[in-house]
Formats: sequence, C-alpha cells, structure tokens
Amino acid sequence: MKKTTKIILAVCLIVLLVIGIGGYAYVSDYYHADETAMEAMDVKTDGVQIEKDRKVIWFVPEKPTAGLIFYPGGKVEHTAYAPLLRMCAEQGILCALVQMPGNLAVLDADAADGLQQEHPEIASWYMAGHSLGGAMAANYAAAHDEDFDGVILLAAYSTKDLTQTPLRVLSVYGSEDGVLDRETYEKNRENLPADTSELVLNGGCHAQFGSYGPQDGDGVPTISGEEQIRQTADAIAAFIGQ
Repeated sequence: MKKTTKIILAVCLIVLLVIGIGGYAYVSDYYHADETAMEAMDVKTDGVQIEKDRKVIWFVPEKPTAGLIFYPGGKVEHTAYAPLLRMCAEQGILCALVQMPGNLAVLDADAADGLQQEHPEIASWYMAGHSLGGAMAANYAAAHDEDFDGVILLAAYSTKDLTQTPLRVLSVYGSEDGVLDRETYEKNRENLPADTSELVLNGGCHAQFGSYGPQDGDGVPTISGEEQIRQTADAIAAFIGQ
C-alpha cells in the first residue's frame, strides 16, 4: 500500500512539474515592445508627463479632461502600447497602461481596482483594451458600470452583456486583421448597445494597435503602424469628447 502511495505521489509531482514548465514556457514567449514604443516612453517635450505607480504607467496631460484605463493584448509587453496612449494623452486623456502578470489580462482582470481613486480630479472614466485585454476590460466595466462612461474595444469583443448598462461603446478593428475571429466578433455583437460606434480602419491589421512587430496569423497591413495608431487615437479622442 505504501509503495502504491509513493508511486501515485511521484506521478503527481511529475505532472505538476510538467505543467509548471509548460506554463513558464508559455508566458515567457511573448511579443516585445519595439524601439518606437521605447521612444514614446522617453519623449518629454509635448506636455505629457510619464509616471510609474505600482504596475501601472500613467500618461498625464497638463489639463486632463477624462481618464482611460488600458488592458494590453494577450502575450504582448504592456509598454508596446505607449505610442497609442501617449497620443491619447496629447489630446487631453489621462491614460493608465496596466502591466499584466504573464502578459495576460485574464490573470488579473481586476487590475483596474483603485486606479480611479489615484486621480480623483477626473470625473469621466473609460475602460479600454486590445484583443484579449479588450475582452477583459469589457468584463470589468460590465461589473462596475456605475464607475465608467464607456468601453473602447480594439480588435476585441465583449462576452458580457452591456446592453442593460449606461456604458457607451467604441469598437475599432483593421480591415486586414487576420487574428480577430470575425465569426465570434459577430456572435458577440448582440452584447453591445444599439448605438455602439464601430470603426473599421482601412488597411489596418491586428498588431498595429501596439508597437511590437508582426503577429502570427495576422494579415498584411497597407498602412503604417504610426498611421493606424494616429487614426485610433483620434477616434478615441472624438468618442470620449462626444
């Protein structure tokens, strides 16, 4: 009996070891922010201050008019979204870029907890995210709809019903996106309010909402990453300013 118990324990330990190694390998393989993203973190000449607080990078304009909490895409280094959030900050939006454990928003879906309280001067807040991060941002907003004015989905969809909430929604994706599951996107469209604003970026792809290079399975963009980010930032600013 003791021998059987030892064998079972040994097998369990081996299984746990294999799972642990596999999990570590999975989260260690991610898309890294490129030089453009690093440059967006360093520039200090446009009135936008960068502050690091806990696992959050704040992009703070001189006179912020609204706040935005951003969840990065799955297996993407969070700093890859610095160019997008800097452009948003240049248009008066205070932005919080959240670092996720293992670069997976699903591992800390409540990462937005307490962030609004760090800037009580901001009355209007939005949740936003890219891909998996967008789905998790929508989930968080659905559970805290009284705290936010809206949700911004970048190549993402909401699996939570937002139709019975006061949340406004902006959905943006690229025409050449090869990663976003269009069938699932359409299936979950019923979770969005009837007045949802949808923008398809002509020539845009999945990866170019961030600055981390090409993504496996993505389409071939016909516009530059800088142009896609500029159009996205302009769309976000217009949506928030409505």
